Amino acid sequence: MADETATLAAYVVGLKFEDIPPEVRERAKALTLDFLGSAIRARRDAESTPSLFKTLETLALDGRGESTVFGDDRTWTPAIAALLNGALGHSLDFDDTHADSSLHASAPVVPAAFAVGELVGASGREVLTAIVAGYEVCCRLGNALDPTSHYARGFHPTATAGTYGAAAAAAKLFGLSKDQIVAAFGVSGSQAAGSLQFLVNGAWNKRYQVGAAAMNGVIAATLARNDFVGATQSVEGKHGLLVGYSDNAHPEKAVADLGQVYETMKIGVKPYPSCRYTHAALDALIAMRREHNLTPDQIKRVEIGLHRNGITLTGDAATKRHPTSVVGGQFSMFFTGAVALDQGRFGWDDYDRLGDAAVDALADKFDVVQDDRLETGRKHPFGARVSITTADGVHERIHDDPSGEPASFPDAQAMAQKFLTLARPVLNGRADQLADAILSLERFDRVEQATHLGRQ
Repeated sequence: MADETATLAAYVVGLKFEDIPPEVRERAKALTLDFLGSAIRARRDAESTPSLFKTLETLALDGRGESTVFGDDRTWTPAIAALLNGALGHSLDFDDTHADSSLHASAPVVPAAFAVGELVGASGREVLTAIVAGYEVCCRLGNALDPTSHYARGFHPTATAGTYGAAAAAAKLFGLSKDQIVAAFGVSGSQAAGSLQFLVNGAWNKRYQVGAAAMNGVIAATLARNDFVGATQSVEGKHGLLVGYSDNAHPEKAVADLGQVYETMKIGVKPYPSCRYTHAALDALIAMRREHNLTPDQIKRVEIGLHRNGITLTGDAATKRHPTSVVGGQFSMFFTGAVALDQGRFGWDDYDRLGDAAVDALADKFDVVQDDRLETGRKHPFGARVSITTADGVHERIHDDPSGEPASFPDAQAMAQKFLTLARPVLNGRADQLADAILSLERFDRVEQATHLGRQ
């Protein structure tokens, strides 16, 4: 290990809007818009939302401030806005995914950037630069942690590495020095936390811990701004992130080709509101249903082969076959696959089918197994093998990549349509105005000129 913390801090300090390739800027805006669609819809629809707001009221943490909570009708203090936007944006499990690190980059980074950007009166260009800085830091740390090892230890990388990404975005907007950012990363190391135990009972922890990562990044950067002394070598130190959170860390991946290769361009978006490990299988099931004119009564057996990470998150038959909660459904290959095979699509409103007898009966025909072919020689772990047995024989295919990865990234029209489908029921006509504003964020002298469109 060789001063990865300081190297990343220096990168954040030195990053300039003009130095970011145009295609990276465009991708960052598209990813930001995608995230905001989920946040806005979750403000109205996510079943965990009332509890979050009631808790803030109970603890007198609901004071007014300068920062927008998208889909809400008022402004909040920056740290709380980051918490809420992060939790809301991750609640539908419809937000972007960086395949190599197996984390959701926008969920901690974008809320931190907007919260601090509004606080300091930053321009759209400055906020966009901070978002890219945050993406690069958290994705690279996720790579360095090794997602398979990180998951095996029971950690959620969006909440652990994501805290550093949020701190990087906030620090960039505060204009912190290299040493101050090192201190902010030092504080981030004490706050990086995210347990996978939510998988056992479909708990809401996953949503909260990602919101907390956004908030903690804002707090870490603010402490450093106010001369708080944070730990050095937070990433590579003997008690640092890579030692404490992984058995197979690759520190060199944190800084490899830094400033030349943009991990931002490797972030994909979701066509379905569920764990990314279900998506290649859903693509295959929907395609095979259409191509072979399959109906549920024809299905004798379905076998889904996944990477071991996918088994950990979505494939445990004892707890995943018949989920009873939305989170349980989001992390069930059985439920999502059965719905997709039953009706040829899968969307947010389909969680209404939890407990549906027809879906449960079809899910009983599913087996989810680890497939070593999805582990060797693959760029990332999100592929799937699908085998469907009918009276006519076995239909099988392997999907190396789920749709929405960089090689099949949706065009601007498709991205806008996904956003509007989610946001219009909450914002009505303002949804179109907000979409236009986010996709031209660099033209605003003050980012608040854009973000205010996201309030009800």
